[in-house]
Amino acid sequence: MTGQPAPAQGRVAVISGGSRGLGRIMVERLLAEGWKVATFSRSANEFVKDTLAERSEDFVWEAVDLSDRKALRQFVSATARRFGGVDLLINNAAVLNRQELFLTTSAGQVDTLIASNLAAPIALAQACARVMSTRQGGQIINVSSINAIRGYRGVAVYAATKAGLDGFSRSLARELGPLNIRVNSIVPGFFDSDMTTDVTDQNRERIQRRTPLGRLADVEEIANAVHFLISDQASFITGQTIVVDGGITC
Repeated sequence: MTGQPAPAQGRVAVISGGSRGLGRIMVERLLAEGWKVATFSRSANEFVKDTLAERSEDFVWEAVDLSDRKALRQFVSATARRFGGVDLLINNAAVLNRQELFLTTSAGQVDTLIASNLAAPIALAQACARVMSTRQGGQIINVSSINAIRGYRGVAVYAATKAGLDGFSRSLARELGPLNIRVNSIVPGFFDSDMTTDVTDQNRERIQRRTPLGRLADVEEIANAVHFLISDQASFITGQTIVVDGGITC
């Protein structure tokens, strides 16, 4: 792809975990802009059911488990066949079942976190990049975490997977750049999501005190950063780790 990026109308996005939270917001925004969107999650909620009913020509959803790499590749292949290609991947889905000290973390939990939070995004990126390489380029956005750049108790393995995802993004950007495929990583700070529902009021207040802007992020603010990287204004940005955390890691 040379010159200006293609208009959004008719472009195809794959978003992991698009049934709620940040993923849902990006599904809604991209559909509103004329993208065709394919997403998956473990189960369909009301948002998924309503969107399938209203936007069946532009929206695809399937029940896929992050740990099933064969199913992930099949999902990308089916999306490319239905919509004619893939222009954007947002690796949004991740798991963190609970915070647990490293010394008591089971081998099974370690394997689950690595499979879901690192191996799965790598598999999706490879499948999508192969499709993008036959077209005119594309974009990959990997959603990381501030746990990758600042240590916190009880999330050592989760932090390792997110740090790995950031390193993967930088190397992949260099490798895929000649194919006009941009790769960037978004590093959100604390915001309300399924992963933060168990944060106590005391810990929430402590996080807010440590954050220079004095508050948690609204999920829309994280979506704004993702949306910027997708936009024409970011057409020369690749290989970057964009931290959106209100300053808590500075």
